Amino acid sequence: MNEFCSGTVRLTVAQAIVEFLGKQWTERDGNRQKLFAGCFGIFGHGNVAGVGQALLQQEDAAIAAGETPRLPYVLARNEQAMVHTSVAYARQRDRLQTWACTASVGPGSTNMLTGAALATINRIPVLLLPSGTFATRRSSPVLQELEVPYAGDITVNDAFRPVSRYFDEVTRAEQLPSALLAAMRVLTDPVETGAVTLSLPQDVQAEAHDWPVELFEDRTWNVARPPAESGRITAAANLIRASRRPMIVAGGGVHYAQAEDALAEFCAATGVPVGESQAGKGSLPHGHPQLLGAVGSTGTTAANTVAEHADLVIGIGTRYSDFTTASRTAFGHPDVRFVNLNIANFDAGKQSALTVVADAREALTALTSELDGWSVEDTYRTEQASLWQEWDAQVTEAYDPPAEVTDALTDGLLTQGSVLGAVNELSDPRDVVLCAAGSMPGDLHKLWRVRDRKGYHVEYGYSCMGYEVPASIGIRLADPDRDVFAMVGDGGYLMMPTELVTAVQERIKVIVVLVQNHGFHSIGSLSESLGSQRFGTSYRYRDPEGRLGGDVLPVDLAANARSLGATVIEVHSRAELEQAIAEAKAAPDNGGPVVIHVETDPLVHAPDSRSWWDVPVSQTAQLDSTREAYEEYLKHQSGQRAYLTPPNTPTPPDLVSTSSTDVRPGSTDVRPTTPVELVETPKENP
Repeated sequence: MNEFCSGTVRLTVAQAIVEFLGKQWTERDGNRQKLFAGCFGIFGHGNVAGVGQALLQQEDAAIAAGETPRLPYVLARNEQAMVHTSVAYARQRDRLQTWACTASVGPGSTNMLTGAALATINRIPVLLLPSGTFATRRSSPVLQELEVPYAGDITVNDAFRPVSRYFDEVTRAEQLPSALLAAMRVLTDPVETGAVTLSLPQDVQAEAHDWPVELFEDRTWNVARPPAESGRITAAANLIRASRRPMIVAGGGVHYAQAEDALAEFCAATGVPVGESQAGKGSLPHGHPQLLGAVGSTGTTAANTVAEHADLVIGIGTRYSDFTTASRTAFGHPDVRFVNLNIANFDAGKQSALTVVADAREALTALTSELDGWSVEDTYRTEQASLWQEWDAQVTEAYDPPAEVTDALTDGLLTQGSVLGAVNELSDPRDVVLCAAGSMPGDLHKLWRVRDRKGYHVEYGYSCMGYEVPASIGIRLADPDRDVFAMVGDGGYLMMPTELVTAVQERIKVIVVLVQNHGFHSIGSLSESLGSQRFGTSYRYRDPEGRLGGDVLPVDLAANARSLGATVIEVHSRAELEQAIAEAKAAPDNGGPVVIHVETDPLVHAPDSRSWWDVPVSQTAQLDSTREAYEEYLKHQSGQRAYLTPPNTPTPPDLVSTSSTDVRPGSTDVRPTTPVELVETPKENP
């Protein structure tokens, strides 16, 4: 039993952490939810008698009282994977809820580093509780301790510092309250959020302390929606009115702010078209008149054509990664300007933009009101529709390839496009497609038709191989009424199939579409384009010359998945694939994971985006293929721009000379009279 005295409760540090985390809540728009859905963990020396004991104690107490534990525990199989599961859960919950993750000393904790980086890059909240060696150093060096000759206070947990949004090490019990409160502040801050790491030495976890009872009261953290300054909205509106070919780049911030409806209303009113980043895909549903699909290196020809000639780019909740900007070649208008709506000033200031620092939904609502009565020209709307129809026809062909493609395939092989098409067409609109690495994220970005705001989940901030299987568990836990289709290649699957066991353990139904193409499809294609001839990207025996170009390895991934407890369906045709999807959909919700194994031809590609990604090529080489690739690289590189635009202080419309503009009576709509033709625009060197 706990020992109580006036105003205090006696608990170990670990017990206090568990008690505290179970009492934290978030609130936005009047909706309140628990911040922590539970705690994933793998126990070893360092946390088994600390956080592990605390989780056991609270579980026993809850069960004895006929209640659900405030912080339910789930046994994971890989420390990196449990962070991925937590991240996916938090993303599906619009960053309003997450999980804690506990790991043992040394390799158990450092296994979480990749997950921490992924969370921080994607701005997703997750709490990491890595265990450390003795704070007292009384038994040093202990098993799995790193000894550093030049410093006595460095541990492997210091490696979390650069990949965490907030880091603290609790070396004394008295430090815990301030550390916990600081951690919650960061986890619930839509600007600052990411991985939060509290390093816990194993002896400190087990120390008892008298804690103020106030520490364990229910605490609600407001997730704010900061409004935009009216002056910034007016300035942004003036730039938009002065433009002729504006476009929007919708990023993940649209989803996290739940701003999809506000974006749809803005676009319907103004006619401004939308290109989507990976995180922003689904900001508009398939079929919206202003939707042009993905933009950038893995974009659609529709979005990239409009981007090439846009004179104003309105970024909403995007951080402008190199894939979104096609390595700074996507926006080719010589006088292009940028307006960035972002809750983070750091991202809002990119591309020399006029900044509107605010919640995306609040900013869009204000901007729609400010632009009341203004719209792009009808010819621009018509052009958008035409470009989209041309691209959508290519998507339909990728989903159902013509005979000249299918007839050339080896028996039993499908194209990756037809696999994605079958899943897209046969899944429910609310189902979630999930991916992270390989060639499929690019194909999904271009080809997937999103029908629900939460129907697309591709992790492309870190593009981490192995994310898919554990993340599918997180999504299903967060949203149990949706089926989750985790699309994963053989390379990604081999990185982290272990969480299939966790899904079996928890009876969680996830559908894993395992695409076997006997190698690294994406990197193989990239290697070939860079003159490296797909070197080291195929899963094959060595040939007589010693190269990895022999027969395909006899690896049976279907048997592997079956051995881990999953239900496995092997398919060898489009008809069998369609039947497998139907069977997987019909499987019981508590029946555990279903794996659909399908083989594809890695040499049949999705439609080309006609865009570029900057990956340097060797400047000198003996290989002809490399020299040719370098010449091609220089051509693309010449189109890169720094987007050092002039200060965004547009002349107010009433001061613009009507000799060079057309001002419609009764409006503030100002447009140049000279029509803009779709011609190749010379690009400047950086």
